[in-house]
Amino acid sequence: MANLESLPHQLDPQTRVCRAIIETPKGCRNKFDYDPDSGLFMLGGLLPEGMMFPFDFGFIPCTLGADGDAVDVMVLMDAPAHVGCLIEVRIIGIISAEQTEKGKTETNDRLLGVAVHSYEHEDVQAIGEVSKTLLDQIEEFFISYNKQRGKKFRVTGTGGPKKAIKFLKSGIQAHKNAQKK
Repeated sequence: MANLESLPHQLDPQTRVCRAIIETPKGCRNKFDYDPDSGLFMLGGLLPEGMMFPFDFGFIPCTLGADGDAVDVMVLMDAPAHVGCLIEVRIIGIISAEQTEKGKTETNDRLLGVAVHSYEHEDVQAIGEVSKTLLDQIEEFFISYNKQRGKKFRVTGTGGPKKAIKFLKSGIQAHKNAQKK
């Protein structure tokens, strides 16, 4: 089986559309993590009763974030995808954050995207068009989710499509640099 982290991201900087792999579907309490060694998705944790992923969560292939993993993306979509689903996403913004674990703090930003095949979110072009209430809830989800895992997650800001694409391009370059080593 192909390493999904190595699939082409197919980023079009003009339309801000790229590919994403869904690890954990919307409404799921199970947190799945892609395991490149086996090519399978492994159960990485379980959220407490009553807590679930508010939207599909996954990664952009052929990228590398500051945390050593592929760049994370939360995808606004009408209905949940399935684990391992490859979808086209329009990047609309970024949630900038710091994550602290065992006294060590690192940047762990999350992209926010809209599934190209979405009716509910088809007109959303930028994070500023997402309701403040919904954005606050997404941020609170990340804070609570990390707290459950013994980590502190602090949102340091948000950014629109330009900042998000700049971040994504940096992750693409980091992946290229890592491949050369």
